Amino acid sequence: MKINQVEELVGITKKNIRFYEDQGLICPDRNKDNGYREYSLKDVELLNKIKLLRRLDVPIEEIRKLEENQESLNDFLDRHISHFKHRMHELDIMKEMCQEMIEADESFENLNTSRYLDDMRTLEKGGVRFMDVKKTDIKKSKRAPIIAAAVFIMFMLAMIIIMIWAKFADPEMPFGFLIFSIVLFGSMIAGVILALKQRLKEIEGGELNEASKY
Repeated sequence: MKINQVEELVGITKKNIRFYEDQGLICPDRNKDNGYREYSLKDVELLNKIKLLRRLDVPIEEIRKLEENQESLNDFLDRHISHFKHRMHELDIMKEMCQEMIEADESFENLNTSRYLDDMRTLEKGGVRFMDVKKTDIKKSKRAPIIAAAVFIMFMLAMIIIMIWAKFADPEMPFGFLIFSIVLFGSMIAGVILALKQRLKEIEGGELNEASKY
């Protein structure tokens, strides 16, 4: 079956399906005649398993281990439950800190940041995790490489236009040189586009970082 059918059956986007393929979690067969992917009912069943586990916040790397029978599902789920219990404990601590601020009648203007940040550092030494403010928003992470790539591509296109204009202005310019320049600049543009796609893929693949929870 085609990817559109799989998308409807499983209820996840084609983008996610491609992502799981890139991660090696699913490997559909290829049609020998046209090279298109041909998904089977087994692939659909596997995608449903992946969907279920991802909705339970299971990291990609852990799903891969389960697929490869590196550990049993029960053993993993026992450990995953322990992770949830620990996370619930962390959320309770954050809730208590918020309640403490309320009881202290804190205002934004006079918030005693030193006290609470010191408390956070002490708790972090004991294994409690708070939100990591160093993490950059995905949209902001995308913006810089897109702008850089766009500027470079525009520059390369301008160089191609200049070379073509130069050929018309000076018919004696070797035609081979013009072709070489266009191919060179075109190759550089293609390389930047491929690098940009890979970078955006890495940024959008943020869920890969979920494996760091364990």
